[in-house]
Amino acid sequence: MGDAVRVLGIDACPGGWVAVALSDGRFDGARFTAGLRSLLGGDGAGGACVVAVDIPLGLLDTGPRSADAEAAALLGRRRGSVFRVPPRAVWQEEEYEAANLLCRELTGAGLSRQSWGLAAKLREANECLTEAGGERLREVHPEVSFRALAGGCPPAHRKKSWAGQMARRSLLEEADIVLPDDLGDAGVVPADDVLDAAAAAWSADRIARGRARSLPDPPQPGDGGRPIAIRY
Repeated sequence: MGDAVRVLGIDACPGGWVAVALSDGRFDGARFTAGLRSLLGGDGAGGACVVAVDIPLGLLDTGPRSADAEAAALLGRRRGSVFRVPPRAVWQEEEYEAANLLCRELTGAGLSRQSWGLAAKLREANECLTEAGGERLREVHPEVSFRALAGGCPPAHRKKSWAGQMARRSLLEEADIVLPDDLGDAGVVPADDVLDAAAAAWSADRIARGRARSLPDPPQPGDGGRPIAIRY
């Protein structure tokens, strides 16, 4: 028998990042860490061949990312979970007010404070693309993954609601991803972030096995030659 297919799914959460590992499609541990690099370098990835992260990977100098528009269209009533990613220069600003103003100048629309709240993690993730382990990084979106898990219909309830979380946990269990009650240090992470990391791991397993789809298909050529796509 060959080596197990090991992957990681990662979601940004308060205070850092939460990762769920799968081996041959089944739960194989969870971890909470302050920095994404610690999950990629050394033994952090635990031999994972694909690391799927719920954060935009690949920024453009001008124009919109096709991945965001296609994901929003696919999700329908859950489209609000997708934010349009403005050009690279916006994310290079140090303060929200300047970033919001530049976003209006470049795109005709402002930048929400909620989106700006991800700026530090977005910059960190995109810096990791060119560092050790970065070649394994792939962008995913948990709600797109859950839609696929549900056979093409997004969950009816929001992920922060009890009904929404139970529905998403059931979808993962139907895919043989059973999350234990005790997640160790990852147990302090909000439940919806853990579920999102597990959905990211499900997509990572599909990527590793060559079964994943992408938005757009084919991926959009990115600056520097790296394709931009949300995979699921």
